[in-house]
Amino acid sequence: MVSDVVVRAENVSKHYRLGVINHGTLYRDMQSWYARLRGRPDPNVSVSDLSTAKSRSLRMRGERFMALDDISFELRQGEVTGIIGRNGAGKSTLLKVISRITAPSSGHIRLKGRVASLLEVGTGFHPELTGRENVYLNGAILGMSQREVASKFEQIVEFAEIGEFIDTPVKRYSSGMYVRLAFSVAAHLEPEILLVDEVLAVGDANFQKKCLGRMHQVGKDGRTILFVSHNMTAINNLCPKTIYIEDGRVAAIGETASVVQEYLARGESGVNGTHDLVPEELEGKAVIYKVSVLDAKGEPSSRINLVESFAIEIEYELRERLSGLSVGLQIMGEDGFTCIFSLSDPELEPSRLEARMPGRYRAIVRFPPAALNTGSFYIRAGISSRFSIYSVVENLRFEVHDNVGIIQMLGQSRKPSISALQLPWEVERI
Repeated sequence: MVSDVVVRAENVSKHYRLGVINHGTLYRDMQSWYARLRGRPDPNVSVSDLSTAKSRSLRMRGERFMALDDISFELRQGEVTGIIGRNGAGKSTLLKVISRITAPSSGHIRLKGRVASLLEVGTGFHPELTGRENVYLNGAILGMSQREVASKFEQIVEFAEIGEFIDTPVKRYSSGMYVRLAFSVAAHLEPEILLVDEVLAVGDANFQKKCLGRMHQVGKDGRTILFVSHNMTAINNLCPKTIYIEDGRVAAIGETASVVQEYLARGESGVNGTHDLVPEELEGKAVIYKVSVLDAKGEPSSRINLVESFAIEIEYELRERLSGLSVGLQIMGEDGFTCIFSLSDPELEPSRLEARMPGRYRAIVRFPPAALNTGSFYIRAGISSRFSIYSVVENLRFEVHDNVGIIQMLGQSRKPSISALQLPWEVERI
């Protein structure tokens, strides 16, 4: 009997030797070396996560850092599987091992079929070649004939919405155009296995929706998909099965709803509505060092009254002059569904293009009474520019309670909904 397993990971580990500095330029290498000599954070580290400092020591084996530690799983043909976990957990490293960008230090990855990957902007593109030439180049890399690529070419260009630029060298493309064409190539050239990382986050909302729809169709066509995302709503909607990775290991694998719930519960952070760390202990160009849920009195609290206003306060530090910044906030329910998403500087706001000077900043977003219904909620906050994510804080938990409503007086519970806003009604006799 022929097995339908197309991806099999057997005791896969990947480790890196710490202390090797290589940022591509002598100036940055010297900058990093001098910072390490003084015991200061590396100024050239681009992403910071509040969980990283605590978990890093648990993943050290002498001078080696275990990016992946004895991971095993199987994926069958046609399965659409999500991969979730905090920044630095090992999700992207796992995809790079599966796509043969890097080899495992130990263990084996066994694949059946062609693999297409979209792991970062412009993956597999040659900047000097045109969009048309890169489409054919990617097809050749996947082992497709020129005729096979030609049969899909019009669909690829139409999906990517870059028809007038298809004969322009891709080095002149914006990051959004890169992503649109790269995803379209990966999704239309019919690989048996498709790997997609969080790179879709740099596209606009309409294109993200379009990509998720295409991935759903690819899965229905019998292709196997591995999808890494911090968007729990997308994971829930797209992936029946999910793998939760924590500190380089598989913490849970199974039905998506239960795995997402375990991820949110296990990853709870902060005490009494506040996640607070010393900025000097964090690495990166921009770092979030404090997130607080504030009650109606402006005091940190993990317990919010339904009929009172509340706020979420985010404190962060910029280590250098940065432009295009925005603080983002997601509030998620216990099932991982995103109830509220908000940006401090919306994408179409001209002020977002202005450079922000180094220093410490405070951002506060305020919510009216009953903006959320009763229940438990989780916060994900981050600092990003249009194409980069600098710092992320996840899974700060708080609860919304109703101590005075008539529903509670009657011994009943509220109907499930995202919001409990009291809307204006008009009642009259006719």
